[in-house]
Order: sequence, then structure tokens, then C-alpha cells
Amino acid sequence: MQSIYASSFDTKSSEKAVDLEHRRKLNFNISKYNAVVPKGKAQFPDLTRVRELAKNKKWEAIEHLDLYLTQFEDQITKRGAKVFWAEDSEQALNFIGDLCKEKQCKSVVKSKSMVTEEIHLNDYLTSIGVESVETDLGEYIQQMDGEAPYHIVTPAMHKSKEDVAQLFNKHLGTDISLTPEQLTLVARKNLRDKYVQAEIGITGANFILSDIGGIALTENEGNARLSVAWPKTHVVIVGIEKTIPSMNDLGLFWPLLATYGTGQQITVYNSIITGPRQPGEVDGPEEMYVILLDNGRTDLLSNAKAREALYCIRCGACLNACPVYKNIGGHAYDTTYSGPIGSVITPHLRGMHDYKHLSYASSLCGNCTEVCPVKINIHELLLENRRESVVAGESDFAEKFAWKMWKNASLSRMLMNQGNATIKNWVINKMFKGWSNQRAPLEFPKKTFNQLWNESKKR
Repeated sequence: MQSIYASSFDTKSSEKAVDLEHRRKLNFNISKYNAVVPKGKAQFPDLTRVRELAKNKKWEAIEHLDLYLTQFEDQITKRGAKVFWAEDSEQALNFIGDLCKEKQCKSVVKSKSMVTEEIHLNDYLTSIGVESVETDLGEYIQQMDGEAPYHIVTPAMHKSKEDVAQLFNKHLGTDISLTPEQLTLVARKNLRDKYVQAEIGITGANFILSDIGGIALTENEGNARLSVAWPKTHVVIVGIEKTIPSMNDLGLFWPLLATYGTGQQITVYNSIITGPRQPGEVDGPEEMYVILLDNGRTDLLSNAKAREALYCIRCGACLNACPVYKNIGGHAYDTTYSGPIGSVITPHLRGMHDYKHLSYASSLCGNCTEVCPVKINIHELLLENRRESVVAGESDFAEKFAWKMWKNASLSRMLMNQGNATIKNWVINKMFKGWSNQRAPLEFPKKTFNQLWNESKKR
């Protein structure tokens, strides 16, 4: 039986695939990305070697994750931070809720973080009466519109500047003709007051630095730094897979993430945070808490074939390269992580039964693997997911029957030759409506290959 998530995906993807205005906006923004990425890549004399080195570093971190996470905890607690290990989203949310109660927190400022989207932090904070404000411009726009992020790196990629101007006009009363620069200044002015008012600042982390006990943040707007510096309490929520062995590895990963994420050589603001404010320091939070989130990641880690997906550095390159994503967009997936990498990890994080359909939402062209900065074999992992779903008994009778018929017909020339073109055309174009709904009708040749071959020999 098809899951409700699969049915939703079918409906939403079918709608977006024929929405030409949606596709125009998406392709316009991705074309801007495609134009600048080659410039960023030019900084690497031997890009293939760099990507291989990055993959090996992530392999080292994931294969010895227990040791590196323990080392991180030992180092950062020495500087006054407190580490909480959250097995799932419920534990993480309860910890934050208790902290908000203890601090009598009324408002939170939050920098861009996909892991907080994963645990639905904003909804939870609202439910306990705490205002949560997204401070990344793209996330701020999405929060204002009541939508989830559309893309891992570019949350509002599906919106044009006219869409944003209309949104600001509706919610903030600004002039409909404001330019993107003017709209940015409006958002900046509104957010500055929020930093000062907030009792707690929440960030994610691009990398966990095991050797020094620190977290690395990379951004282009400076909102993460302000979310750390102004509130008295800083909370970091980060997936355990974000670990890298050493601070020295940032010289490799920061440029790679910038190039594949936005086409830059390096992002504008890069920060290493190793704890709360120390004696003699003039700024920074008084307290720092780090939530190390599992939420299904150790299940993925235990899968020897699929654990490679944990190497992901969340650059979003595979989304921009995927022909499926470029046609249906991010919201059709109904998941935190969309596109090829989301289709790989979501069935493991949230259940194969509910999300196995994502592994089939791929052309298997391999473009996602080609563009991955840490060389994850994404298209092969999608195939592995398909295999695992079949082994787990997630295939229904109709699917099994269809594949059995196809296999038998493919192995028999006699069966392949059965029926004339008219019958075959009717079967494909009328019976299998899923094929012909959005495609031109198939037209089988009037003569079989054997007939054509025999005629050629006679000639």
C-alpha cells in the first residue's frame, strides 16, 4: 500500500512539473549558480585530488565517529560549554524547552540551520510561547511566508524579487516597488532589534572540530555571529555526522563548501567557536550548550553500504544538478532534505516504508555523483535504497507482478514479438496512464526487430 507521503509526492511533483513559471524562476536562479561555480573551482589546481582528499577525511571521521565525538566533548567542556547528547528530536526539543523555561526566555534568534528544520524547532518554540526569529534573509523570507526552506543552501530559491517585494508589502507594509537592496535593508533594520531582545541565540554548525573542541560556522550575512554574540545564552544544534578530525581540515572544507555551495572561493564570515565568553574577554555569550543530535544517524552509520551518505557537507550542489529537482522543486519532497542526497538519507532517517518512493524519484543519470565535492556515490546509493526496500518487503503485489512480467518478456524473444504495434501502443498509452499523463504517446514500430532482420537478409 502506497504511503501518504508517496501520494503527496506524486500530487505535488505532477503539479510542479507542468508549472512553467515555477520552472522559469528555478532555472533562472540555478543558472546564476552555474555561472559562478566554475570560477570558484579555478582556485583548486587539482580539483579531483582535493575532492578525493575531502572524501578520505570524512571517511576517517565517520569510521571513528565515537572517538572524535568524545574528543570534541572533552575539549569543549574544558572551556565551560555543556554538551547534551540527543537520541532523537523529542529529546532535543525537551532540552531546549527546559532551558527556555529556566532562562525565562521570551524570544530566540536563530541563524540558518537545516538540523533545526529537521526537528521542527520553530513550531515547537511557538507552541511553548517563545518567539523564534529566523535571521538568515532567505529563512526570514520563508518564515514570513509560512513555508519551509526550499533548498539546502538557498531557502527562497523559488521566489523572484517581485515575489519577495509582494511578501514584504503584505506583511510589513513596504512599498511594492522596493529593490532587492532596499528590501534587504528593511529586513536588516527589523532584525537588529531582535538580536538585542533575545535571551537565547541558536545556531547550527557546518563542522564539529574534534581536536580543539570547537564548532565552525560559515555564512555570508553575519547573522550567525550576531546570534552568538548578543544573547546571553548560545545553543548549538548539530548532527553528529558534521565531525571532521582537525581544525586544520577547514583549509580544505571551507573553500570546497563555498565553491560548491555558492560559487565563492570562500564565504564572507567564517567563525570558530570553542566555548562561552572566557575571563578577560569582552564579548560572547555567558553560557554555551551543544546538542549533538542522532535522530536516526547511527542507524545509517550501522549500514555499511549507505553510511557514505553521512559524508555530506550540505553544499546543495546535487540539488542544482538534478534534472528531477529542477523540474519539481524542493517542496514536492515533503522532507527537510530534498533532492538526491535527501532521497538517499530520508528513508534511513524517517523510515523506508514511508519514504522509499524518493529513491525512485531519480533518472539515475549520475550527475549528482559527478558534482559532489566529497565524491559520494549518490546514484548508486539510490539504487541500494531500492534494493533494500524490496528486500524489506516494501514492494506491493502490482509492482512485483509488473516486474515479473517485464523480466519474463525481456528474456523471451517470442514474448517480445507477441502482439502487433496497435495492441502494444494501447497497453502503454491507455493502461499505464502514469506514463502518458505528462508525455507524448509512445509509438511502437509496426514490425518487430526479427521481421526487419529477416527482410534485410533476404535483400
